[in-house]
Amino acid sequence: MSAASQSFQHNTNSSYELSQCTNLLKTSKQTSSRSTTPKARKRRPSLPENVDEALLFLKHEPATAGEVTSIDDKKLLRKIDWLLMPLMFSVYYLQYTDKTLLSTASVMGVIEDTHMPANGFSHLAMTFYVSFLVCEPLQSTLIQKFPTAQFLGINVTIWGVVVTMNCVCKGFAPLVVLRVLLGVFESCVAPSLIILTSMWYTRFEQTLRMGIWYQGSSIAPIVSTLASYGFLFYDKKHDHDHFKSWQILFLLFGLLTIAIGILVFFFLPNSPMKSRFSHAEKVAILERVRDNETGIENKHLKWKQVKEVLLDVKTWMMSLIVILTNVPNGAVSSFNDIIISNFGYSDAESLLQSLPGCAVAFFSVWWGTWAAGRYNCRGLVIIALIIPTLLGGALMAWLPANNKSGLLAGINLINTVGSTLPLLYSWVTANYAGHSKKITMNAILLMSFCLGNIIGPETFQDSDAPQYIPAKMTIVITLAIAIVITLGLAAMYHLENKRRDRAGYQEMPEDYQFLDLTDKQTRNFRYLL
Repeated sequence: MSAASQSFQHNTNSSYELSQCTNLLKTSKQTSSRSTTPKARKRRPSLPENVDEALLFLKHEPATAGEVTSIDDKKLLRKIDWLLMPLMFSVYYLQYTDKTLLSTASVMGVIEDTHMPANGFSHLAMTFYVSFLVCEPLQSTLIQKFPTAQFLGINVTIWGVVVTMNCVCKGFAPLVVLRVLLGVFESCVAPSLIILTSMWYTRFEQTLRMGIWYQGSSIAPIVSTLASYGFLFYDKKHDHDHFKSWQILFLLFGLLTIAIGILVFFFLPNSPMKSRFSHAEKVAILERVRDNETGIENKHLKWKQVKEVLLDVKTWMMSLIVILTNVPNGAVSSFNDIIISNFGYSDAESLLQSLPGCAVAFFSVWWGTWAAGRYNCRGLVIIALIIPTLLGGALMAWLPANNKSGLLAGINLINTVGSTLPLLYSWVTANYAGHSKKITMNAILLMSFCLGNIIGPETFQDSDAPQYIPAKMTIVITLAIAIVITLGLAAMYHLENKRRDRAGYQEMPEDYQFLDLTDKQTRNFRYLL
């Protein structure tokens, strides 16, 4: 079948689906106009299964125009921010902290106390991401089936228990088991937060909000580093019969994670329709995100949308960008403290020397998400954030070993690449419409993240210590390729928008934004760059 025939068939099928939805919506509207009693209003309207939950809510419990227009949009946005951002930030902060506690503990004696074998640290880092990778499709499917926020809260609480159990490990094997379990339960975090962000915010607001909760990954190493530095003095004052400092570290953050998981379960709303906002505010929230054309929620898995994702070349370009940018990110997050300690610093000095890199990461996330949201240029900002890391990798690979200041500058610059991830999150959220399509793409995105983080630590082999030159050269090569692919993806989105502009806007049925259509099923959809 030719490409033109495939396109005609796809458009024909889409038109048929739209006409079916239009007829059902008209029937529903006529039925609701005849049913004005309170009892009748409580009946669920007869709508097709493939529509968004938001449309079912709006048809079942409409609000008057006066009720909605009386709500101040800026105040409503602030209320949404204060309800969501603190908990979402806390979850992402703990996810990053808990998975990197092992790196922090590596300079506090965990390697020696658990009799870790050669390359054992690399294998532990890989173990986490392998289990994360394997469980990501299952977690994404469960997120669609169950209430998103409550499902997230349960996972956070369970992985908090897993983290606390690290404090009683006496050997390498228990650490491996706990790393596997940690990967299983943490794999739901990013897809849950991405979906929740897409429910509540416009496409232009999403980038900055993802930057806010993603800053948890910038703040996390600062807090854990300062905590670890303080615990080093504990070791000096207590004999070996007491808890070691790294054991207290795992216990402390594990208990904190359990507490946050409980708060998420009870206080983070599953969707705008099921929140504690007033009825008029719920309707106003849905109306302000209507023009996203990406919907709110749909509990039915649609295999057509899954197939659409898998057959789209842009999906795999995005996947490659995530993999390539996370090779250095995974390597540095796991080996940052070890690399710095190899410069000749003491354990305490190594911890403090990692703080400038945390500041670089924080500023990069702030600037990147602000610039991308403000100027609609996610691709260009991603490239701008890759370049410093590429330069940092080059400095680390080719500067002489005695140039300590240059090498430190290099490892600090590498921290800019991690800030590309929230931009990639927001790029997917903004440009993938249809709930099953978004869920599938989120799974692919996070699986790609895992692959990059699996490859990254494995480039650091004990035989290459202390310089790790092959690993540092890998950083330079992968990032150069990532820049080329990012330029190509941004160009494809730009050209597709131009093509749709030339074709003109398509006449759509009422409430088509909540019919759970994909971005390919309507020419009116425009991709963000």
